[in-house]
Amino acid sequence: MGESLQTLKGVGEKTEKLFQKLGIYDTDDLLHYYPRNYDAFETPVDIADLEEGTVKSVSAAVCSGVYVSSVKGKQIITATIQDSSGKINVIWFNMPYLRTVLKKGSVFVFRGRIIHKQSRLQLEHPEVFTPAAYEEILHSLQPVYGLTGGLSNKTVTKMVQQLLQNLPMYNEFLPEEVRERYQLADINYALRTIHFPHNMEELLLSRKRLVFDEFLFFILSVQMLKEKTEETPNCFPISKTWTTEQIIESLPYSLTNAQLNTWHEIERDMSGQALMSRLIQGDVGSGKTIIAFLAMILACENGYQAALMAPTEVLARQHYEGFLKLQDEQGLHFSVVLLTGSNTAKEKREIYSQIASGEASIIIGTHALIQEKVEYCNLALVITDEQHRFGVKQREALTTRGNPPNILVMSATPIPRTLAIILYGDLNISVIDELPARRLPIKNCIVDTSYRPKAYSFIQKQIQEGHQAYIICPMVEESEGLEAENVLDYTKKLKGIFPSEIQITSLHGKMKAKEKNLIMEKFAANEIQILVSTTVIEVGVNVPNATVMMVENAERFGLAQLHQLRGRVGRGEHQSYCIFIQSSKEETTSKRLEILNKSNDGFFIAGEDLKLRGPGDLFGIRQSGVMEFRIGDIYNDSEILKSASEAAAEILSLDPDLSLEQHALLKKQLLKCQKNAPGGFGL
Repeated sequence: MGESLQTLKGVGEKTEKLFQKLGIYDTDDLLHYYPRNYDAFETPVDIADLEEGTVKSVSAAVCSGVYVSSVKGKQIITATIQDSSGKINVIWFNMPYLRTVLKKGSVFVFRGRIIHKQSRLQLEHPEVFTPAAYEEILHSLQPVYGLTGGLSNKTVTKMVQQLLQNLPMYNEFLPEEVRERYQLADINYALRTIHFPHNMEELLLSRKRLVFDEFLFFILSVQMLKEKTEETPNCFPISKTWTTEQIIESLPYSLTNAQLNTWHEIERDMSGQALMSRLIQGDVGSGKTIIAFLAMILACENGYQAALMAPTEVLARQHYEGFLKLQDEQGLHFSVVLLTGSNTAKEKREIYSQIASGEASIIIGTHALIQEKVEYCNLALVITDEQHRFGVKQREALTTRGNPPNILVMSATPIPRTLAIILYGDLNISVIDELPARRLPIKNCIVDTSYRPKAYSFIQKQIQEGHQAYIICPMVEESEGLEAENVLDYTKKLKGIFPSEIQITSLHGKMKAKEKNLIMEKFAANEIQILVSTTVIEVGVNVPNATVMMVENAERFGLAQLHQLRGRVGRGEHQSYCIFIQSSKEETTSKRLEILNKSNDGFFIAGEDLKLRGPGDLFGIRQSGVMEFRIGDIYNDSEILKSASEAAAEILSLDPDLSLEQHALLKKQLLKCQKNAPGGFGL
């Protein structure tokens, strides 16, 4: 544990609360709050060479007066600057003091984004430096942190600088031979340099070390968990049953060969001598849920309990209703309960008692399923949906309630097999790589921002035909220094564009679970026609009536994540469409998005995405939601992941439980990481 943030000069109660919004509770959290990007301060360019959409520096003289006007409560400051190649207009927001700083004729370095407005280029909200001050930071990399309203990048940077000045030296916990073989920097160097690298070489060196550590600790946790489960006999004798065969026969559709193969593997595992630990990797919409339901029915037909844990209440409720519908259609009579955080205390007590007595055979819920108060009677099967949302520790928590149950994990995240074997090292893998025949392929298009009006009228036409649409933005609210669409402003904007009878609502991760559930229920019931959301909808939500997905700033998302988002449409029998709006004109971005245009196969996309990435792709396109590591990205850093896997295998072959003296510091650090990591461990 680090010290209180209030030990830092300039952090009072108010600032501490803002840091807490970012998940930073002490100085240790702050040290590991790595920049999400870096500003490279390059040599100023000529005004004549400026291009729209880029961030550049120009050295120029102020050649007009500085004017202040007020628009909708915002102060707008404008001026014109020039160098030997030409002139450009400059605009700032809420910085009236510039009037006294920018004297006509004086020369400054202006650094900001170039935008196109009123048929000409304009420099928007640039930072202003004296030539001497700019000279000092020229060619350096300055950190850019993820922020929240009220907390500026300057504040976070200052606090990190202050922390690093007083930071004690850490004990090196990686064995020297590991560091030498993989050419890894010293831990103290890495922790300092990740925040303030002098150049790209230093940044890559420090980042490589921190990514390696994160992957190594994760793989060690997974492998040590595997050791435990492999030795565990199956305490729940299970026989195959006719009920599951009859259900498969009487479903209104035929299972694909890939679904049937997976089902037979699960049946074989569950009726075997050793415990099942299996991952079903299936693309979005490939029909994993019905296989999970069959496994639960198999456990219950043998007199045991089965639990299904989903990452969100919306998804848990969807599974609950889906199971009740199947039970009703098939004439089954299991007692099914739904346990989530929004149950009242009275409801929870009642559900706990039904679970403890064995009266409830099917238990569906969220993280609430692994809380202390839940006591199972004879839990033979645990299924976790979208497993990368659950930590290794949380998975382990379910295996320590009485006799350890069989484990089945479902994931729609298409990860190339070589990486999946490392990441899911404690699980056998089944792949469902066929889509049901009744699904129409989604029609995709990649367009620039000028296409928006056409997209809006297309969405309106779909709504008039009775359908619904999702619009995805990368941010919840406006953020300093980040040019991207945000959910709150976008929702307001759309309400001014679409007719008032079209219901438009926003959804984002900062909302309370209850509020999110209510909005998703209304959307599912078609009481909301356009849902403007962040990526919180990427996991599993099923609204067959939604036929359009429009993604703003598509270049800001990883391909695997865009593919996940696209999977929210095309879930019914109607033709569905996905519109990716690209706000950057860079060729590499277009190349990446073109992969999505060509294919609806998640595994192909993941493999292609891997090929396209290089060291320059470290920032801005993290696959958020795919294995939530703090700094590592399984796609960008696949080579480091493989190295960490080799190192982990070697360490554990010598010392399976890390009890040797030479690994004492490593074990201590591993335990610390497991305790502090989001979701139980970097996952």
